[in-house]
Amino acid sequence: MDTIPLVNQGGSNTFEKKVFTTEEKPKDVRHNNILAAKTLSDIIRTSLGPKGMDKMIKDSKGKVIITNDGATIVNHLQVLHPTAKMLVETSKAQDIAAGDGTTSVVVLAGALLGQAQNLLDKNISPTVIADGFTEACNEAQKVVSDLEQSVELTNREALVQNCITSLSSKVVSNYSEILAPLAVDAVLKLVKSGEIYHDDVDLKDIRVSKKLGGTIEDTKLVDGIVFPDNKVSKAAGGPSKIENPKIGLIQFCISHPKTDMDSTLQIQEYSQMDRVLKEERAYIVKMVKKIKATGCNVLLIQKSILRDAVNDLGLHFLAKAKILVIKDIEREDVEFICKTLNCKPIAHIDSFTPEKLGTAAKCEEVTLSEGSKIIEITGVPNESKTVSILCRGSNQLVLDETERSLHDALCVMRSIIKRKAMVPGGSAPETEIAVKLTELANKTQGFKSYCLKAFADALEVIPYTLAENAGLKPVEIVTELRNKHRKGEKAAGINVKKGIISNMFDEKVIQPSLVTISALKLATEVVRMILKIDDIVICR
Repeated sequence: MDTIPLVNQGGSNTFEKKVFTTEEKPKDVRHNNILAAKTLSDIIRTSLGPKGMDKMIKDSKGKVIITNDGATIVNHLQVLHPTAKMLVETSKAQDIAAGDGTTSVVVLAGALLGQAQNLLDKNISPTVIADGFTEACNEAQKVVSDLEQSVELTNREALVQNCITSLSSKVVSNYSEILAPLAVDAVLKLVKSGEIYHDDVDLKDIRVSKKLGGTIEDTKLVDGIVFPDNKVSKAAGGPSKIENPKIGLIQFCISHPKTDMDSTLQIQEYSQMDRVLKEERAYIVKMVKKIKATGCNVLLIQKSILRDAVNDLGLHFLAKAKILVIKDIEREDVEFICKTLNCKPIAHIDSFTPEKLGTAAKCEEVTLSEGSKIIEITGVPNESKTVSILCRGSNQLVLDETERSLHDALCVMRSIIKRKAMVPGGSAPETEIAVKLTELANKTQGFKSYCLKAFADALEVIPYTLAENAGLKPVEIVTELRNKHRKGEKAAGINVKKGIISNMFDEKVIQPSLVTISALKLATEVVRMILKIDDIVICR
């Protein structure tokens, strides 16, 4: 601390005011930032790996979530510190980029910040540390490239194994043999065009629907569309099954018209009332006849915010015309339905033409094992590149976790399609990088060698945590793993199920290399950003 003498006008008394020097304040700011980020990292560290613990999260509305998915946990935490929020955003970015490794990226960032703090305590400049970590990250990516094996999209077994590895750490890991093939088949249907495979996939083309009841084993892939919450309107005995349907999707109401402005109609006689009802009937009959004339026999009606999209009279006439009606289609589902059925949304009855109708092989109401009902439209045109997955679960918590796990498995498939390569799991890549960076640090001069060594030490937190969460002796396991990698066993990793070190390729514990590379890049990027902060300015 510096002391600033403040002399009063008489010159008799001297006051001393303590202020921060130019060096001390940035040190304290960095220390607090690192502490906040490490605290968040330590919270989800216990959730890493197949034997990781689950978190029970209860939000402000009383809703309970049980999960060990890193992105889901940090999303639901009410984080206040701006630096900890940066780690939350990093986890979200990893979820978008790779879909898996959301816990690893936060744990790795926390470990890197811990090592950075040790280097700062040795009076090494934060700029030097940030540059050193960036160089270490570039070297790490080269090691991953040497370690990876290419994978062909025709090798279905390898693709399924990648998804099983991703699902092994989830609450629903016991059902990975069922969910993994579903994810693989869903994505391959989208990317395969004859014998050609495309290089990218939009996961919005895969609609995951949830229906409470049954077990996870009842989860299935549907070649078409599933409506789990909508019901077939059976008013006046309408049909519940149509073969080779012509499907129309309307965005207008089948009911009497409303005036554009508020108006009051005064009726004084019964004859006037009859006339109003006759006009209403005639108006609705005219609409139904126009719909029937186009050949439409299945009608999807978009949900209306202001009033009922179809009234009882409308349902009565539609049933007499043998048209199957599905009400309350959500607005966000319209694009997916149009893409699947090759139909166009119709905003007004005057534009209802046969060209805007979609086709399929069958539309029917299906009764499930426990008695609940869903609507399935199957046998959609071949050119439609969409898939539906129906998730089942005995309770809402299991159902929600199944959906999240399926999303991760689908993201793993997307990662493989983007970069057709895989690396061994069980912390083998992290240990191999740590060994190579340590060797490089021993050959390097100056502060850079400290940074490379610190990056290598930080990476060892992944195998250490895996072993710790599996109930093994972490120090012994990590030491043995390091020795095996020094002897050239690049694919050696921790087999948490058997509690030994083994070849991960032989054990079929594999993951997309994009997951590892993305985690390294994002963790290094956020650590570099945090180290560059030397002050927090609060604006009112």
